[in-house]
Amino acid sequence: MILPNSRITSLIILLSVIGLLAYALYTQYFLYLEPCPLCMTQRGFYILIGIFALLMMVHSRAQKVYSSLAVLSALGGVATAGRQVWLQHLPPEQVPACGPSLEFMLQTFPLGETLKALITGDGNCAEVVWTFLGFSMGEWSLFCFIGYVVVCGWQLLRKPD
Repeated sequence: MILPNSRITSLIILLSVIGLLAYALYTQYFLYLEPCPLCMTQRGFYILIGIFALLMMVHSRAQKVYSSLAVLSALGGVATAGRQVWLQHLPPEQVPACGPSLEFMLQTFPLGETLKALITGDGNCAEVVWTFLGFSMGEWSLFCFIGYVVVCGWQLLRKPD
């Protein structure tokens, strides 16, 4: 089996990130599904992975550095998506209270409180409003981030082209 070179792999990573973010924006602006704080944080990790994949394509000599940063970003995504999946599987009486929207938090809360809400989530993150093949968006996101850990880790361990 012939495996794609590191630049092609980086391009595949970048295109998949663009596709995931495009679908996230589609669900937000056309299906009117408002993203929860953990969803917004996951989008940030997807953006970081995409940026590092682009940099891997352009600066192949620094592939190890960029793939390390992409792996760290993917691990951050695993943590936030994992937290969302955990919240979604809590019994209803243990789900934390719902918080205000991100826009409201940015306008009224100190930055530290807003960042804490983005990292820990709230009751909005436990609500499942979209499923595909029986899995929630958080579960699909967790699966994608695990895939990015594997592929970017492979990029880290492989010989630069």
